[in-house]
Amino acid sequence: MMQQMRGFAKSWISSVFLLVLAGSFGVWGIGDMIRGRAADTSLASVGDVKILPEQFQREYRNVQRRQSEQAGHEITPEEAHASGLDRRLLQDEISTSALDQAVSHYDLVASDQDVSSVIRAQGAFRNALGTFDHDTFQRVLAQNNLTEDEYVGLVRGELTRNQILTAASNGVQIPAGYARLFFAYINERRAADYVQVSAKDLQAPPAPSDAQLGAFLRAHAAEFSTPEYRDVTYLSVGPDDVANQIKVSDADLKQRYDLAKDQYQIPQKRDVQQIIFPNEAAAKAARAKIDQGANFEEIATAQGKSAADISLGTIVQADLGADRGPPTFALPVGGITQPIKFTFGWVLLHVTAITPGVNKTFDDVKDTLRKQAIEQLAGAKITDISNAFEDARAGGASFADAATRVGMHVTHIPQVDKNGLAPDGSKANLPASPEFQAQLSKSDVGVEGDPFPTTDGHAYAIRVNGVTPSKLKPLDSVRAQIVTAWTDDQREKQLAKLAAALAQKATVDHSLNAVAAQLHATVQQSGGLTRQSPSTTLPVELVQRIFAAPPGSAVTAPGAKGVYYVARVTGVSHPELPAGNPMFQKFTGEIAEEAGQDVGYLLANAWRDKLGVTINQAQVDRLAGGS
Repeated sequence: MMQQMRGFAKSWISSVFLLVLAGSFGVWGIGDMIRGRAADTSLASVGDVKILPEQFQREYRNVQRRQSEQAGHEITPEEAHASGLDRRLLQDEISTSALDQAVSHYDLVASDQDVSSVIRAQGAFRNALGTFDHDTFQRVLAQNNLTEDEYVGLVRGELTRNQILTAASNGVQIPAGYARLFFAYINERRAADYVQVSAKDLQAPPAPSDAQLGAFLRAHAAEFSTPEYRDVTYLSVGPDDVANQIKVSDADLKQRYDLAKDQYQIPQKRDVQQIIFPNEAAAKAARAKIDQGANFEEIATAQGKSAADISLGTIVQADLGADRGPPTFALPVGGITQPIKFTFGWVLLHVTAITPGVNKTFDDVKDTLRKQAIEQLAGAKITDISNAFEDARAGGASFADAATRVGMHVTHIPQVDKNGLAPDGSKANLPASPEFQAQLSKSDVGVEGDPFPTTDGHAYAIRVNGVTPSKLKPLDSVRAQIVTAWTDDQREKQLAKLAAALAQKATVDHSLNAVAAQLHATVQQSGGLTRQSPSTTLPVELVQRIFAAPPGSAVTAPGAKGVYYVARVTGVSHPELPAGNPMFQKFTGEIAEEAGQDVGYLLANAWRDKLGVTINQAQVDRLAGGS
């Protein structure tokens, strides 16, 4: 919740271009430019303002792509929907719209000067001299399908919204008494004595009767039932099936290489800092100081310049021209040039990082290009086959006959469970594709599914012919497993009962000594325990109960199988820090910041409630599924 509000309150303007403009424009403000179109397709209404699909779909695709990159595989629309991605994004859009209307209500505006300052501070708009360059600004916007007026509007909207959120969060003050209590609670330390109670301290339970085993079997039916089995027919066609129909010449590959040459011929890049001096003497004097041990940043600081002021960013040699480029790109990492004269004075340049270039010839990537071309052409062939299959079905052919006509494989699996296993436990002959598995799990009985593509280049269609329901196994077929499970269950119950009785005794005795003597065990000490750091010796559940118990009382918790713990709280301490202590002040500030973010969240929610929100969930589901 608080992290979400941080997204409303700050940061994207300062980082949007550093993130290669990966869809961040879709988060704030673009909805304002597309409102008024096709109101009947809106995803939601906030008061009288419609949230239209273009912005939502763009951002949905961007986030889905970024999640796929992080996961290392393509996130399907089904997986994204299951994770709640579409619902979270829509809620963000709704809150943004509500805040926009709150800003309008209070007549808040961002000045031209503030907007200009933010834009000029963007590193993506700087030239080789490290200063704002309007041509660079226009070029970057054009690359991202934005006009200057549109981007200025985005920045102005974000700054204006930030005013109301900052005002709301900055008004939060945490009472000192509350902060002290909270600090004491979080940093509380406890100690405990404990003993272990194990199954060896118990008598073996009597042999169970058939009635007891039958009752246990029914109570644990999910563990002792056959799985649901599906009778499945699926159709498939893949790249190998069409490979002999695809021919790619070297001329075709060379054309592909030339079209994508900028991917294979990439110049070396360097992160460079530059300090400009008014004359040669000043530049030489600075270079002499560096030779005597001063670092580049110290020279910049002496001129009143920050690291941002002297950074040229990541550049190629051509960006520096014939005078500065060659000497700068001849340096190692950390190297500093001698004074260099150029158009605007004398400079020293400092290389802080080197990104190696790429120089791959056609012969270097020929095989890769051929593979890519074949995959692309195979995909087109498979699409043609899928379309021909649909035409055949429309013409009256059966599911299997239509597949055979167009060259798709027909596979029948009489019984398969949700894990892809046959009744004998062997792996059924099903594709390993996650998209196939997801589609199979949601396919209805008797429905002949349409062909769908998968990321491995195949196309499949599925029909579930029938279902064999899950069934409780007969007692005699699982008797041994049932006896073992019942016995373990009885021992765990006996252990819990014994541990509870021993804990009560320890509480009354104000000691674990008598309990330890009864168990022929040794009382052990926990050492210092905290809420924040897990114990290396005690179960998490036991530590939680130790912190929940009154001092001097005893508690129990299960450990590993066949083991219970009995622990008695022997000590409680709280840190005593004066209000002026830096650690306490930092803690108080963090609580205030978190509370401030909550206030911003509540502000957005209050305006949502005030305006009223209507969601067209069917439209959201359609867009998410089609993204």
